[in-house]
Amino acid sequence: MSAAKGLYAAGAVALALVPPAMALANRSSPLVVVVAALLFGLGVAAEEGRGALRLLLRPLGGAVGAAVLGFLAWCLLSFAWSPFPALSLRTLSEFGPTLVAAYCLARLAPGRLPPWTPPLAAGALVVACLFVVASLRLGMAPQRLLGQRDALFVFNRPVLTFVLVAGPLAFLVFARGHRLLALGLLLLTAAAIVSSVSGAAAMGLIAGLAMAALARLLPKRFGLALVGTGLGLALVLAPVEGDILARFMPEAIHARLEHSSSRARVAIARSFGAAVAADPWRGAGYGTSARFPEVPAAQGLAPELREMLAVGHPHNSFLQVWAELGILGAILAAAVLLLTLRAVAILPKAPFAVALGLIAAAAAIAFVEHGAWQAWWTAALGTAITWLRAGLARPPKSDTA
Repeated sequence: MSAAKGLYAAGAVALALVPPAMALANRSSPLVVVVAALLFGLGVAAEEGRGALRLLLRPLGGAVGAAVLGFLAWCLLSFAWSPFPALSLRTLSEFGPTLVAAYCLARLAPGRLPPWTPPLAAGALVVACLFVVASLRLGMAPQRLLGQRDALFVFNRPVLTFVLVAGPLAFLVFARGHRLLALGLLLLTAAAIVSSVSGAAAMGLIAGLAMAALARLLPKRFGLALVGTGLGLALVLAPVEGDILARFMPEAIHARLEHSSSRARVAIARSFGAAVAADPWRGAGYGTSARFPEVPAAQGLAPELREMLAVGHPHNSFLQVWAELGILGAILAAAVLLLTLRAVAILPKAPFAVALGLIAAAAAIAFVEHGAWQAWWTAALGTAITWLRAGLARPPKSDTA
């Protein structure tokens, strides 16, 4: 038992260090999450023996688990027609281990975190936010001192991680009685996001806070309807997003969003949408976006459309699912999202609002951000879900002593 507690303590420290690790090295979270998951896995194995495997496998027999497994099976099956199987495998080798680690962490860590974990994790996020704000105010001098790139966008991944993690972690801290700390955590995270140049992070922050507030104030069915409609439209309209924006987006908005390359993003969406129309049924194959100008569906496109495919991703994860996995992949993704909402619907009102806020923030970011299969993104989502589930778990006795 003492060995298991030691492993849990080490895993909790690793989990708490995700935000500062990302602030220092913006691709580091997958390694940190894998380490944390391994520590908790070893602890549960020492404590439960073979029961640890049953703990991990039990949710996979439910509706959400079956939908997720079906989606992942379709991803693997698409290797059969991927024109670049080595690229598909390389993408999976980054995404797959992080996904497994994130799932194990979210499944095993809640209920086993030491009592001091919430304030430690809050302090770590505070340090990460202060580091980002200070670096930006100092003209990226700390990055030059550390021998790192001093471009402002190096903090995009860290602040996107902060967006996802802050709400669930504040909920956990609040649930353990540290109310002022929870409020300060949210305010400081918002300050770091606003200080950064990441429009996606600001968009996620606004969407998450607005949805959490609405879900807290309105009956559950309205919150579920709002999020479900938003997710459904984002997925269904993804192949024609570029055409819709090209026709109806006012020039004044493009002018205001010039720093976000909005015109280029619309052109990219039109190009990938045209490729989806050329092969809507099965897609080009998992992980092929990096070489999309060379896939069969792109060969008949006009030269100006093929040129925009060379960016390597459609800047929209919903559209990426369509382009790589076709209509069946989109249907399976829709099933995962809707069944997740059904599972969230049974939560008590406060965690229900936090969960919907997390989903709204993640969806808003996924609508405009980089590739769907990036390991750092998967690690951030896994960390956020772990904190949310920890807030739902019964606290250790010493937490309330």
